[in-house]
Amino acid sequence: MRPVYFAAARRTPIGRLRGALSSVRPDDLAATAVRAVLDAVPALDPARIDDVYWGAANQSGEDNRNVARMAVLLAGLPDTVPGATLNRLCASVLEAVTTAARAIASGEADVVLAGGSESMSRAPFVLPRPDQAL
Repeated sequence: MRPVYFAAARRTPIGRLRGALSSVRPDDLAATAVRAVLDAVPALDPARIDDVYWGAANQSGEDNRNVARMAVLLAGLPDTVPGATLNRLCASVLEAVTTAARAIASGEADVVLAGGSESMSRAPFVLPRPDQAL
């Protein structure tokens, strides 16, 4: 197994339900973090990124697309950089980072970005099931 190193770390901002960030889509939050990592490592050619793994537990409403892929495109990375969204509920970001580290350690990839984003303010309402069948 090869060693795995973190070259930079940035995070999405933390907001509150219906707060100042409630108008920001989760893929825009993700793109902001991706761009910040790239800005922190200017020597990294974005075309060298083998994959982007992004955690998103909600995955409904605006999150129902591939948030990782949308973040890649919104951050201005080359369209040859793939992105995969992972959902392990509250451990989605941890799963993304672990998957990225595993890909590098196994030799499957050399450079991988990993992270996660959510916006519960923008999540659709969830209604309980009716007491009786329809």
